[in-house]
Amino acid sequence: MRFNKLDLNLLVALDALLTEQSISRAAEKTHLSQSAMSNALARLREYFDDELLVQVGRKMEPTPRAHSLKDPVRDILVRVEASVTAQPEFIPSQSTRLFRLLISDYTLLTLLPHLQQMAYRQAPGVRFDLRPQTTQPQRTLERGEADLLIIPNDFCSASHPSEMLLEEAFCCVVWSESHLASGTLTEERYMNAGHVVVQPGDGVALMDWFMRQSSVKRRAETSTFSFLSQASLVVGTHRIATMHRRLASMAARFLPIAIRELPVPIPRMQQVMQWHQLRTTDPGLVWLRALLREAVTAMDGAAAGPAH
Repeated sequence: MRFNKLDLNLLVALDALLTEQSISRAAEKTHLSQSAMSNALARLREYFDDELLVQVGRKMEPTPRAHSLKDPVRDILVRVEASVTAQPEFIPSQSTRLFRLLISDYTLLTLLPHLQQMAYRQAPGVRFDLRPQTTQPQRTLERGEADLLIIPNDFCSASHPSEMLLEEAFCCVVWSESHLASGTLTEERYMNAGHVVVQPGDGVALMDWFMRQSSVKRRAETSTFSFLSQASLVVGTHRIATMHRRLASMAARFLPIAIRELPVPIPRMQQVMQWHQLRTTDPGLVWLRALLREAVTAMDGAAAGPAH
């Protein structure tokens, strides 16, 4: 199919080339040979009258024209995919669909085990691609590279729908033999202690953002990329980790740690799920969102334990 003399099949190649900035990787991504991808690039260069990608040293760099095309081309392909590939119904027991979720390791440990169990009972053929959060998760959503984000509300995109999943409080975790495990944990003791903090990737951690809003300055003595590791990193030290309460409660089952109340005012985290606006009525995602709501209930029910 052509539009203004452009073979629309070339848009798929252009998207891959601008994303990968490599002919070989773009060819692999689109299941084409390198020669076919090279030919596509030549045709694109001719159509746009621009080099699009130029060799700089050992890598290819996009031209200004290519930069201006990247997001519009991806947006077109996301819209086409949402319209053409959408199924009129989703039958869990018969589906082999792959769902791509962007999540933190907090969600991976606390919520995802419950989602997996429930999904496996209803849809054993359904698969999950669990990916780490990026510095700009909303861009991953807009580019159609994730079906669902599970992120703090503060990091959501205003351009796409979202729904609250849960609220999470924060607490302090210290080594059970630390002097910080006894007596009142005052704000002064908290501020004077060394801290184990999380700095995921190149982004700003939500806790750091909260602390800045409250004008609280911690002395970071250990920085880690993983929420899961904080509790183990305070063991054998007199440091403090400020953690999600659900995660701290799980860690307390197998680590010699004590959970203390947070002596500084930090708001509760509002964890939401967000999806692309074009996929609101996607039957598969409607099913998955409902299952996530049930998984939250199951998670908190399991944490509460059996009633006595």
